[in-house]
Amino acid sequence: MTIQNLIRPAIKALKPYSSARDEFQGNTDNLTFLDANENPFDNGVNRYPDPQQGKLKALISQIKDVPTENILLGNGSDEVLDLLIRMFCEPNQDNILILPPTYGMYEVLANVNAVETLKINLSEETFQPKTEEILAVANANSKILFLCSPNNPSGNNLETLSIELLLKNFKGIVVIDEAYIDFSTEESWLSRLNEFPNLVVTQTLSKAFGMAGIRLGMCFASAEIIATLNKIKPPYNINQLTQEKAIEGLRDRGRIKSQIDCLTEQRNALVKVLKEVKFVKIIYPSEANFIMVKVDDANKRYQQLIENGIVIRNRTTQPLCENCLRLTVGTVEENKKLIENLKKL
Repeated sequence: MTIQNLIRPAIKALKPYSSARDEFQGNTDNLTFLDANENPFDNGVNRYPDPQQGKLKALISQIKDVPTENILLGNGSDEVLDLLIRMFCEPNQDNILILPPTYGMYEVLANVNAVETLKINLSEETFQPKTEEILAVANANSKILFLCSPNNPSGNNLETLSIELLLKNFKGIVVIDEAYIDFSTEESWLSRLNEFPNLVVTQTLSKAFGMAGIRLGMCFASAEIIATLNKIKPPYNINQLTQEKAIEGLRDRGRIKSQIDCLTEQRNALVKVLKEVKFVKIIYPSEANFIMVKVDDANKRYQQLIENGIVIRNRTTQPLCENCLRLTVGTVEENKKLIENLKKL
């Protein structure tokens, strides 16, 4: 298996659009820019942003210990996932594999791109990949396997040995979605990028970094994969305000660590108290900033909490999640309000 053999022929042959800011790569000091048809009157945002997000990528490279040539940034992780499907999957021919219950956008993005979705449910109760079944279902047109770890909505890490087996034996790209990795005790798969050429890792600033509002997703992969993704991404997909806010937030490492520690502590405290709620039947182990619980009647309990001013996520319609609710870990005050209402119901 080579990456080039997996890329769609039309993408390999594509001549990418070259923006004005891509074409000029020199020192910008004391230059007059009349190349991009911008409004020349300075208001702080009248110029196009850096299409390659150089300063921001340099900071992410430092934090994540990954070279900049192995990083692509997206308008949220959803744009990254969409680009990966467009890069590798031929419409009306290829397919992706997903392991429900999992993040719903994998299937939505496949549908948008006219790509079939093959589903192999995780194991009941433990929510682990059925590796033999996954490899048996995969066929010559299976181009991407999506793994979410820690998994959403179950909250658990997928077993390392299972992921290793899939990376070695699946004949396509394995995308590990690590949106919640900063809350986990497990090490990120970023440290093993060089070991598996078919490995792609996605992360986000929306969860642990507390910047959901700026919509910034991160993709880490081989330089070969990143170079091709850069061919097909929109030229200015990360706006200037997002780049500036991301740099500001990422530099405040003390705040980030403090909030992660607080949320992890609150998650563990919530688990202990949830054991005292009579209608909670199962509390699933979580390595994320949320907890999934099985209750007596998810629809009833969800509506009762709404009536008491608390919005959670009802996951009862998802595979293996009958009567399950997903509770995001909030502030100390928000969690106290949640528990008080759960005990009163």
